[in-house]
Amino acid sequence: MIPSVKERKKAWVQPAQCVACGACVGSCPRGAIRVVKGVFAQVDPVLCVGCGKCMRICPAGAIRQEGPK
Repeated sequence: MIPSVKERKKAWVQPAQCVACGACVGSCPRGAIRVVKGVFAQVDPVLCVGCGKCMRICPAGAIRQEGPK
């Protein structure tokens, strides 16, 4: 069973681990991710639906997911 959008975990980035490659930006179906000053990616929690695509594609393993608030 696929969790509803409300139950899905939101993505967040560990800036120190991010290599700012932009792979996550292109993978996000909601456009919830942007690269800040070419240094690290940042996820907009309002737009993120917790699909996990960014987490799976990140070559540095810098993206994590947290539970619903």
